[in-house]
Amino acid sequence: MLVLVAPGQGAQTPGFLTPWLDLPGLSGRIEAWSEAIGLDLVHYGTKADADEIRDTAVAQPLLVAAGLLSASALGADIRPDIVAGHSVGEITAAALAGVVDETDALRFVRTRGLAMAEAAAVTETGMAAVLGGDPEQVVAHLEGLGLTAANVNGAGQIVAAGTAEQLAALAADKPEKARVIALKVAGAFHTEHMAPAVATLEGAAAELRPADPLLTYVSNKDGAVVSAGAEVIARLVGQVANPVRWDLCMDTFRERGVTALIEVCPGGTLTGIAKRALPGVKTLALKTPADLDAARALIAEHTGIAADAVPGGNPAA
Repeated sequence: MLVLVAPGQGAQTPGFLTPWLDLPGLSGRIEAWSEAIGLDLVHYGTKADADEIRDTAVAQPLLVAAGLLSASALGADIRPDIVAGHSVGEITAAALAGVVDETDALRFVRTRGLAMAEAAAVTETGMAAVLGGDPEQVVAHLEGLGLTAANVNGAGQIVAAGTAEQLAALAADKPEKARVIALKVAGAFHTEHMAPAVATLEGAAAELRPADPLLTYVSNKDGAVVSAGAEVIARLVGQVANPVRWDLCMDTFRERGVTALIEVCPGGTLTGIAKRALPGVKTLALKTPADLDAARALIAEHTGIAADAVPGGNPAA
């Protein structure tokens, strides 16, 4: 039982897209997406510095594009048992599940990124990871400081979000037995501070014609399996102002008997959490094309598809 997952904002690093564009056909696809959304994804994925790609309006479409490209490099016939995404990664998952096509997914995430960047500009806000401590005590501590537990990721990780002042108070007054690490994001995502973006996304969603998922799609709102395309889109709209419950997604993976997890590019964050929260589940992060052969082997082992039967089985071909 294989789950394919897509990371959220903060996973990007300068130049991370460069090696992927050497694969046949991928540079042409991303150039077409760039034209469709009015954003030079090639530049931002290969030449831009950390500050440029930290911009919410840039980071979000860049992450979705990278996830879709790396997943396609695995082969057109790859069908994971389950797909899911963390935060903006849910749009990647929706496209992989066939709810929307890739270009519509990029247009939607471009609107999302712009709307969330605009909402973030109203007040100086941000996010910080809280590592360790008792989860219930951590959440109560955050609430006492006026912060929101915006991401409950499991494996001892909760992400706090709020104003700069509230985050400063958290840094000075940490929960018992916990560490606090500031995150390189430009706003308090998945909180009330993002409410203005919801109305914008409702308008963008009205232009979509979603299909029902072709794969099992797990929502990070509550870890539920969503089988109606219209509901997937509705959840993507509301998600920007609601907490991400990745812990509940992993509970669903466990209940469904997942034995392997592959994280699309830029992988690493969700596989790191899974290693701690899902013992016994094999994990692999697609960081560069050098990881494709190992990913295909894992797919063959856990879905019954022979690695040498996967289209494009040689990434250097």
